[in-house]
Amino acid sequence: MKDFWLEIKHVCKQTGARYGILHTPHGDVEVPMFMPVGTLATVKTLSPEEVKEMGAGVILSNTYHLHLRPGEDIVAKAGGLHKFMNYKGPILTDSGGFQVFSLQENRKITEEGVTFKSHLNGDKLFFTPESVIGIEEKLGADIIMSFDECIPYPADHKYAEKSVERTLRWAKRGKDAHKREDQALFGIVQGGEFPDLRQRCAEELAKMDFPGYSIGGTSIGEPKEVFSKMLDYSVPYLPKDKPRYLMGVGSIDYLLEGIAKGVDMFDCVLPTRIARHGALMTSKGRVNIRKAEYAEDFTPLDPECDCYTCKNYTKAYLRHLYVADEAFGKRLLSYHNVRFLIHLMEEARKAIQEDRFGDFREEMLKKYGDKRGF
Repeated sequence: MKDFWLEIKHVCKQTGARYGILHTPHGDVEVPMFMPVGTLATVKTLSPEEVKEMGAGVILSNTYHLHLRPGEDIVAKAGGLHKFMNYKGPILTDSGGFQVFSLQENRKITEEGVTFKSHLNGDKLFFTPESVIGIEEKLGADIIMSFDECIPYPADHKYAEKSVERTLRWAKRGKDAHKREDQALFGIVQGGEFPDLRQRCAEELAKMDFPGYSIGGTSIGEPKEVFSKMLDYSVPYLPKDKPRYLMGVGSIDYLLEGIAKGVDMFDCVLPTRIARHGALMTSKGRVNIRKAEYAEDFTPLDPECDCYTCKNYTKAYLRHLYVADEAFGKRLLSYHNVRFLIHLMEEARKAIQEDRFGDFREEMLKKYGDKRGF
């Protein structure tokens, strides 16, 4: 793809973390970056204009959910996801593999594909590597994912090995089926917690010469030390000149860990999900806006934050909106959390360029604590 490539501008001398520019058909974005999740072609409670103005580059939508509603044919008739949801920047669609394989009681895996039931109405559905690529081509995102098997944690070596071999065969089938030259198809590294399987999957995917690579099967319940090893077993075997995407990671410590190990792209529903439950990421640590102590607190949520919420509203007002279950409150809290992680990435990129990302990481972990769920 001539319109999609990663330009590495600087590698941190302290850590090896990378700063670069990801060139896409819908604009250039800096990496490392956090991608807000817009599962159903919308980042929950936020407009595309708000997401863009807070500094987001790529946003993510979900192939499985969009296939169920409104359907890829309707999105295609609208002119693709960019026009359908009116987002001016790059978009990524995942394959739906994680969603399908999370329906363990209602799905059956064969070499051909996966039979499962819709979580909406119980309808019987069938996904293959080829059919998923067909859906993603109609959706029209800049970056699309291969259909893979995301195994549970823990899993034994025999099961994980069988899964990796299937994931590799499916990656090849999906790549052969992919025809759109304006979309970058990523391969996905699986292999559970096993170094030999992770290495094999990464090396075989690299031979297939995908435009980019994802690291899957992490942040699904494994201990942090296992998560870290999964990256060690995957990243070194991926091409240095291609983007690396760590799927489903959004807590501060995991983001910083990924960046330090050479990952460029991250996504997670965490910031908007916890915001809807009144949990906020701030420079002073976690704030639970539901607490009565904020009822008469007329100070900003985070005095160090430059977001619309913090510049215009007090904790007392935000607590009032939350307790009253006002939709505007969910919007303001979500805006803050998403902007918080985007700002973290901005600071991380600056630290990489100044060869001090290791110091920056230690400072952030000391400041916010080493807590996954923040």
